Amino acid sequence: MRDYVLNVRRNHALEHATVQIMLARLGPTFHLVGRASHDGFFIFGDIPVDVLTESANEALRRMKQGEAYWAITPLCGTNILVTGALSSLATFAVLKSGGGKRVWDKAMTASTFAVVLARPLGAWLQRYTTSADLNTTEIVEVQQRSKRFFKITTRVVPQVAALSAV
Repeated sequence: MRDYVLNVRRNHALEHATVQIMLARLGPTFHLVGRASHDGFFIFGDIPVDVLTESANEALRRMKQGEAYWAITPLCGTNILVTGALSSLATFAVLKSGGGKRVWDKAMTASTFAVVLARPLGAWLQRYTTSADLNTTEIVEVQQRSKRFFKITTRVVPQVAALSAV
């Protein structure tokens, strides 16, 4: 189970890096969605398969060279989840407390504060949902399954212990 989770975390980091590199090439108007799995990741979007392939390979190369910062992105669904949860909880807390005459003003203020707090909290949480340690990861295949659905398959290559000179 531990290896399964670690593989998802690695692929989540590679997915983040791939999407960021693709958006840098294609421009910010492209709409992409990624989803990591234990054996790779999926990309949903109207993108050229060659750009996806090149971006995934570049992302892996860069992360193996130590560019771990690619693993954390403000575009991650974790940020959306944290923002929605904190904003909802803040609003609910104010409304539940009675709040008086200006309850909606207070709820908006609390919700806005929660949204501001969510950004660094989401980035912090991504440190536990991604792993930039891709030294033993390799891309096996980039497969276009339909017009807008792609699967990038990865695997972890077992490290062979170096033989010591006698």
